[in-house]
Amino acid sequence: MLLNELRDYIGSLLEVSRFRDYCPNGVQVEGRAEVRRIATGVSASQRLLEAATAWGADAILVHHGYFWRNEEAAVTGIKKRRLGYLLQHDMSLLAYHLPLDAHAELGNNAQLAKRLGLVEQGRFGEQDIACYGVLGQPQTLEEFSAHITSTLQRAPQVIGERGHAIRHIAWCSGAAQGYFEQAVALGVDAFLTGEISEQNVHVAHETGVVFISAGHHATERYGIQALGEHLASQFGMEHFFFDQDNPV
Repeated sequence: MLLNELRDYIGSLLEVSRFRDYCPNGVQVEGRAEVRRIATGVSASQRLLEAATAWGADAILVHHGYFWRNEEAAVTGIKKRRLGYLLQHDMSLLAYHLPLDAHAELGNNAQLAKRLGLVEQGRFGEQDIACYGVLGQPQTLEEFSAHITSTLQRAPQVIGERGHAIRHIAWCSGAAQGYFEQAVALGVDAFLTGEISEQNVHVAHETGVVFISAGHHATERYGIQALGEHLASQFGMEHFFFDQDNPV
């Protein structure tokens, strides 16, 4: 498949044009014209670039790419090494941020819900990327925390009483702790995201709504995998997901 055809297909699938984002979505670094092997990962770290090269990838597909708003524009240091490495190996980098969070089937939030047994009933937050709904089976906080640990292979940081009953829940993968008060206003029992900030602890204590921080990386591993698997199935490409472990 040609790189430009791949870009256009993903752009249409994820409805990239409807999002106002903090980075460019699509091809960020252009490599060889034809793509047969796609490597996926959460973030375009040097480790991922090297692992993808060793595997023989023609293109790398990530959630966290480069060229973020307000970052230093100069191509020096880490940026120079990463871009130089991609160009040297004629390997393309494609990145999809908010469009991948939001997609109703392949998105990070949809895939996280699928694994944790969350039933979506609606959306909220910036460009409707965050979700709210119910647990498929009501659980105590202790039970749900154990389920998260088992599923994500990471123990979450939890603010709330272990015996707190959870039925109604809101969630948003990654660094969405700023949505906590919007989630509280929805009347949920708990809010799940990737990261936690100091003020979230006070809001949780004062409202009685549980706050669950399950890891930025851990909550965003599944959308990019689902997208890679979809492309492999749709176009007969080879796909491999590289999970570069990150404790945050």
